[in-house]
Amino acid sequence: MSVEKVATLVIGAGQAGLAMSEHLSNSGVSHLVLEKHRIAEQWRSGRWDSLAANGPSWHDRFPSMAFSVVGVEDDEFAPKEKVADYFEVFAKQIDAPIRCGVEVRDVRKLEGHLGFRVETSQGVIEADNIVCATGPFQRPVIPALVPKNQGIKQIHSHDYRNPNQLPNGAVMVVGAGSSGSQIAEELALAGRQVYLSVGPHDRPPRSYRGRDFCWWLGVLGKWDLAAPNPGTEHVTIAVSGANGGRTVDFRRFASQGMLLVGRTESYSEGVLSFADDVAKNISNGDDNYLSMLDEADAYVIRNGLELPEEPEARLFESSPACVVDPIQRLDLVKAGVTTIIWATGFARDYSWLKVDAFDEKGEPVHQRGVSTERGIYFLGLPWQSRRGSSFIWGVWHDAKYVADHITTQFQYQQYHDKALNKG
Repeated sequence: MSVEKVATLVIGAGQAGLAMSEHLSNSGVSHLVLEKHRIAEQWRSGRWDSLAANGPSWHDRFPSMAFSVVGVEDDEFAPKEKVADYFEVFAKQIDAPIRCGVEVRDVRKLEGHLGFRVETSQGVIEADNIVCATGPFQRPVIPALVPKNQGIKQIHSHDYRNPNQLPNGAVMVVGAGSSGSQIAEELALAGRQVYLSVGPHDRPPRSYRGRDFCWWLGVLGKWDLAAPNPGTEHVTIAVSGANGGRTVDFRRFASQGMLLVGRTESYSEGVLSFADDVAKNISNGDDNYLSMLDEADAYVIRNGLELPEEPEARLFESSPACVVDPIQRLDLVKAGVTTIIWATGFARDYSWLKVDAFDEKGEPVHQRGVSTERGIYFLGLPWQSRRGSSFIWGVWHDAKYVADHITTQFQYQQYHDKALNKG
């Protein structure tokens, strides 16, 4: 059986893979993109029904194509289906060489040769370079706290779609980042009693003085931070583009009937136990919120901008009873909880990539996506080069760097081949 050979193989046709394809094409690098499902599949089937992008479309897009091509205006937050449509249109615009319905099962270094042997669901491919553009959302993580035989439905936020999917009864949502806070609010507005476990988080304003927080992060230089501040590596961000975009406000959630608890710590005999930290976590989130307002105000004064003052943005509702006198133990049956939704993040899974490019914890070892294994590249990782790497525009810029590196390596190889031929 003949073996297909390509110069560069890109694995994944989401935002990272498509950005990579555009830059490789612009550099004249022959490549193939493999996608085991459809283009941008995670936006279609890996998200809940009402999800919208967490940034306005003027910001969360590729520089070469506006969201207006799918009917979303600049200051709107694109619904998830429109985001997927955007990427499909973009793939056609750049004539990306994508092959859908092909799963990559095994990648190994070719012994004694440059390149890699790739086993797929449709045969073997040999490639000089591999770009892993599979993103950070590969394996949903559910902590091993509540046994599966307890008569309570347990799902990850990745598998949540809408309130009608869940059995009648109260819902415990564990994790109050963007996913957990949005899902909890949707369930509360649908009439469910919701318990929300709130851990450490950053809580930016959705907008301030007439500008979205994405704009403020840009002009304040925060998108370009090269690494998270010490101690904040795992702090989640509570932000939402749902319902036209608004600031996540846990006090408002409580005033609408939601019950807030601290970090979920343990489970025993039908009882969940929580840390006594809900007040501290909300207070720290407030400090993060207010610090951004302070920086924005200073920026306005320093640069003489005519942006309207917004003193009401600094006003908070009073702390609800569940924060003043926190719940530390919850008997799930007595509370009527029939479902637990774990909004507890994802782990990366590179079990198919059998190369020397990982540390002892299985994390990629790389510099801005260029790995320690020659010819292996990563794209779409959080903080790959900066804070903005996880956003659509950020991955586009990261892809440019990786494509330039691949192009340079090809030039070195071409010089080597010519030198051999002369000899």
